[in-house]
Amino acid sequence: MASSSSEPSDELATAVGRYVLGDLSLGRAAEAAGMSRWEFEELLEEAGFTSIYGPRTDDQLQVELDGALDLGE
Repeated sequence: MASSSSEPSDELATAVGRYVLGDLSLGRAAEAAGMSRWEFEELLEEAGFTSIYGPRTDDQLQVELDGALDLGE
């Protein structure tokens, strides 16, 4: 993501916010920010956020479990 300003872009700020709130996965948030997943994760760590992998809620876990069980059929 190229920017001549030290201020974060609106897209980056929105992506970080949506990731932190759990609205976007790490990969989707990185994509929304115009960065690779690794660049986005590094930016989060520099800002003091810990990357979260996997489901955050019971409903998200159930969706992942249902998908995995469907693969076995």
